[in-house]
Amino acid sequence: MNTLLSTWSAPRRTRVDALLLSRFAAASPDRLAQACQYPLSTGGKRIRALLSIAACEALRSPIRQDTLLAAAAVEMVHGYSLVHDDLPCMDNDDERRGRPTVHRVYTEGEALLVGDAMLTEAFSMLCETTPTLIGPLVAELSSAAGHRGMIGGQAFDVGMAGPVTDVDTLLTLHRGKTGALIRAAVRMGGRVAGAEGSTLDALTRYGEAVGLAFQLADDVLDEEQDAGEGGPPSFIKLLGAEQTRARAEALAAEAEEAVAGLPAPEILIALARYTVERDH
Repeated sequence: MNTLLSTWSAPRRTRVDALLLSRFAAASPDRLAQACQYPLSTGGKRIRALLSIAACEALRSPIRQDTLLAAAAVEMVHGYSLVHDDLPCMDNDDERRGRPTVHRVYTEGEALLVGDAMLTEAFSMLCETTPTLIGPLVAELSSAAGHRGMIGGQAFDVGMAGPVTDVDTLLTLHRGKTGALIRAAVRMGGRVAGAEGSTLDALTRYGEAVGLAFQLADDVLDEEQDAGEGGPPSFIKLLGAEQTRARAEALAAEAEEAVAGLPAPEILIALARYTVERDH
């Protein structure tokens, strides 16, 4: 992450983290509060929240409580999906970000409840935004998180449509599983800033391009891990590393072009570059 992006992101990530942790401070019993806070305290780049805030600021709208609530709600949905993905019935992962997964620290049943609590809390947060924003923000996030977006993509990922053996199906998978929530994050930030018409269209094109570029870059980073026959479907397997990198770069350029005409697109452009240039 370059100096500009690091300097910009650090205080915003701190504010989002504090808001996320605060949502479960009063949960009862205490063990539920601790379990819900655990996956929110393990770090993470908060890319989705930062994209939401950057979209708002690209329209020269100041950061206010609506901005933070929308950004944190997207992260809450992303966090719930990771807790559930790690469960033995899904990916059966023992570690997340270098720490034991929720079901390893607590129980499988408790981890299921943690994910449920995080998902529902995301929409509770959106209900605290300005009344005229509640409907549009809830519509954005529910569509991106549900069967039209993330869950639909995950259905392809677990084989509900059969094996993923071609690029078009893999694109459908990742436009849902990864891309939908990233696109929603950008659009929600724009909506908080009052975006509509061609401005919202520009943010949408940016979000769609970054969402897919993010997954292509992930596949490059996970090239060795996913290479085996038992590994998940990946662009590396279907396209090869060189083509996957080239597609990611082209999508980043497409994202930059989409928002170049906005009042203050510098951070959105930097985030698009970071998406494909990161090393973890």
